[in-house]
Amino acid sequence: MDRTLRRMADEIVELNDGTEDLILVGIQRRGVQLADRIARLIAEREGDAPRRGALDITLYRDDLQTVGPRPVVGPTDIPGDIDNARVVIVDDVLYTGRTVRAALDELADFGRPARIGLAVLIDRGGRELPIHADVVGKRVDLRVDQRVDVLVEELDGRDAVVVVAKSAPPSDVGRVAGGGGRTRKPGTGAGRSAAGEASA
Repeated sequence: MDRTLRRMADEIVELNDGTEDLILVGIQRRGVQLADRIARLIAEREGDAPRRGALDITLYRDDLQTVGPRPVVGPTDIPGDIDNARVVIVDDVLYTGRTVRAALDELADFGRPARIGLAVLIDRGGRELPIHADVVGKRVDLRVDQRVDVLVEELDGRDAVVVVAKSAPPSDVGRVAGGGGRTRKPGTGAGRSAAGEASA
């Protein structure tokens, strides 16, 4: 995974002509940890780390009514003003595109970036919306009865990308991680799945 993230970090810098006004915003959960790692890799190469943030898109989902009356809402943490910034959304798995659509809707509540890009570790195809990733770690072809779970050391004790049956339980034993900045406080209930693509 480290080699893939290094390549993604280089592509993000090239795509944005450097790190000036660059913000990496990870989607809860594992997108946040991936964004943090990519930011550190960019800092190693460029000597300047981009700002980092986190989005929890639960309340912006178009299927919110199906997840129960008390959805889990994790922290949303946007690092200051994003007007005219170059924002890169980071997520673990890109599938239907609905998670990214929700992230775009939520970002619009915080400002108007000059540009919004998308970087994903895994693109498994199967889009239901016209969403395209600018930076992709790996593309995989899966059957509709399969899903891909991404595990990260920070939450799961190991790095791994696991293909499992769609009906299998989550592969992780993780926990929710938080942050600091412009924060929307977490709630309680049942929300986005712990590991894997959900409706990403």
